[in-house]
Amino acid sequence: MIAGKDDVCERILDAARKRFSHYGYAKTTMAEIASDCDMSPGNLYRFFPGKLDIAEAIAREEERSRLADLARIVDRPGMSGRECLREFLFRELRATYAKFDQDPHAIEIAGVIAQRRPEFSEQRVAAEREMVGRILAQGAKTGEFAVTDFDYTAEMIHSATLKFRFPQRWTKTSLETLERELDGVLKLIMDGLTPRAGTGAA
Repeated sequence: MIAGKDDVCERILDAARKRFSHYGYAKTTMAEIASDCDMSPGNLYRFFPGKLDIAEAIAREEERSRLADLARIVDRPGMSGRECLREFLFRELRATYAKFDQDPHAIEIAGVIAQRRPEFSEQRVAAEREMVGRILAQGAKTGEFAVTDFDYTAEMIHSATLKFRFPQRWTKTSLETLERELDGVLKLIMDGLTPRAGTGAA
């Protein structure tokens, strides 16, 4: 896209963010977004085919930032595998909890995208599991983790900690309680990953 078009798209996304945050996804119309951008609805449709496409574009921008933040944890030098896995999972919990706490309408958008654009959720899950697998591989290399099948183990850890991603979609539990629960789940996971004396890798 040419620079001018990029600028217009970003202006549209900014206007939509404000509308979605204030009124919610369902109560926002394309005509209102267009009006906020000082353009006609017809012109808006030249840039985005529909409201769902705008919501997905916003989500993808946020997702790139979130994954980059998590990747910095995975690639941080000097961290043990256990420290890295703990920081990774707690960062996800705290960041998403804060987002939904500050912007309750974001839960609505997450639900709509998960239902109507499942490929977006599948890509997010794959990216998260790939990073968990890298953490496991690093821990196995240093002898911290008794793991040989990194993909399978990452999938199971991701599944076991699903409650702590976008937590307000699943529960009304406080952040303090969720952190206590995640700490307990992590202790069980770490026990399962720790090599046993006299045994080979699991």
